[in-house]
Amino acid sequence: MILADKIIELRKKNGWSQEDLAEKMDVSRQSISKWEGAQSVPDMNRILRLSEIFGVSTDFLLKDDMEFEDTPAGYTSTADAGASASGSGRGAYEAACELEMRTVSMEEAQGFMDYKAFAAGRIAIGVLLCILSPILLIVLSSAAEAGRIGVTEGQAAGFGLAVLIILVGAAVALFVTTGLRGKRYEYFEKEAIETLYGVDGAVKDRREKYRSTYTWQLVSGIVLCVLAVIPLFVTMMIFGDEDTPYNDYRYAAAVGVLLLLVAIGVFLIVRACTVWGGFQMLLETGDYTRAHKIENKKNEHIDAIYWGAAIVIYLAWSFITMQWQMTWIVWPIAGVGYGLLVAILRAMRSRG
Repeated sequence: MILADKIIELRKKNGWSQEDLAEKMDVSRQSISKWEGAQSVPDMNRILRLSEIFGVSTDFLLKDDMEFEDTPAGYTSTADAGASASGSGRGAYEAACELEMRTVSMEEAQGFMDYKAFAAGRIAIGVLLCILSPILLIVLSSAAEAGRIGVTEGQAAGFGLAVLIILVGAAVALFVTTGLRGKRYEYFEKEAIETLYGVDGAVKDRREKYRSTYTWQLVSGIVLCVLAVIPLFVTMMIFGDEDTPYNDYRYAAAVGVLLLLVAIGVFLIVRACTVWGGFQMLLETGDYTRAHKIENKKNEHIDAIYWGAAIVIYLAWSFITMQWQMTWIVWPIAGVGYGLLVAILRAMRSRG
């Protein structure tokens, strides 16, 4: 007897519906239906949970040559234990019912992890190019004003602006092509997933191998972003606030170093978090639990408006004032503001 038939038989012996078993397993009813229809196989963690709930061995569940007469006489299910867990599982169950359910094979999971490793580098490079893009414009314009280079201020600004547009264009191209390549994997972020046998274990093993890399890249990136202001502070301490073109050039150079350090730091953070986020999507943990997916689904239109407005404000402020050394402050403010916005929306929905 195959696993699918055993689940059906054991469920019926306990007098449970598919919904009842789904609540005890913290999965959706569709998952139980697929298991019983042999359309998918529960992973090892859920096999262990089935063993506990039904009061049978994992060998009995997994070995097709073992029949019911091979089980110990008088097996007992852990229905009571399952019932006590069903309250805590109800939230996950109800959440899963609001999302489409997708079954993920080992091949699909491996392909997704390979894609995230590929995408992490490209997205991180794109972000790095965006942060680096105004450096030449800032430095060359100040150098020309101070007479440090043999070109006019207009020529310096024109060249710097051309480089800025090229770098931003290259970054956009990286974002678009990477997004198109990963379009087939969008459901990992938006839908509930059911992994086949062995997938969770393989993902966790790959995550553990990456953990040390994730840690040092994340810590190094944060440290670089924090230390990035040091060149500007040093310039202020040494040269003061004298209002001369040459002093402005010194400050512009310090801002260039600041942006370079921030760019490297953000590059490391984005690359590490993109790969790590892939593991979270497959395991449905962290920011990608089913409850979070529902929340993100509800917020997706708000996200587009909010971040679109942030981009418009950043570019408008930067080009109107040409104070690129100051306008980057838009992004940390926008990040904090987004967190507050999400918290407010969540509170309003819970009250409603």
